[in-house]
Amino acid sequence: MIDGNSTKAEVLEAVKEDGRALQDASQNLRGDKEFVLEAVKQNGDALEFASEALRNDREVVIAAVKERGWAMDYASEELRFEMLECWVNAIEQGLVN
Repeated sequence: MIDGNSTKAEVLEAVKEDGRALQDASQNLRGDKEFVLEAVKQNGDALEFASEALRNDREVVIAAVKERGWAMDYASEELRFEMLECWVNAIEQGLVN
């Protein structure tokens, strides 16, 4: 279990086992791309607990969505719109059925 006294290594191990453990991490670690990537690769829903900046980071969001498609709900509005626009363009060009 993560608490205010947990070391960086302990938190990293926790999110590798259960990505949603990110919710108990410090704000500082929620903004640490290494930690957030590990968390969303384990459980895409962990994106909900990432910093605002990382919810707008393409690499982080794509990793989350690869693990769980619905994780897109936690991406920034700007990034959701951008990705939706890409899908619409792909559909219009016949690249997606």
